[in-house]
Amino acid sequence: MEFEGMQFITPMTAWERIGNTGSAFGQGTVKSSDEVALFSDVFHNVIDQVYTTQADVENKQYLLSTGQLDNVHTLPIAEMKAALSVDILISLRNKALESYNELMKINV
Repeated sequence: MEFEGMQFITPMTAWERIGNTGSAFGQGTVKSSDEVALFSDVFHNVIDQVYTTQADVENKQYLLSTGQLDNVHTLPIAEMKAALSVDILISLRNKALESYNELMKINV
């Protein structure tokens, strides 16, 4: 039944492939691994940032304890940067786990 060129029932289309496992629900194309690499790079950059900020805090603590730190206020700033980078990492991890759990709930 059509009214002025509009269809009320949309025909089904084939699904695209999911991953590189070779199983497919249709004859779609496999996405490149650029998206996976981008997602992986974000996590690696955040983890590197956590390591870098923690190393900076430890260095400033050592310099303070040996009396070589001229600006004492740089230590609390470095500690806050390290805490913030850990908070960002935890937030990304929680969002990734939440997304994974949502994907597991999908009925196929």
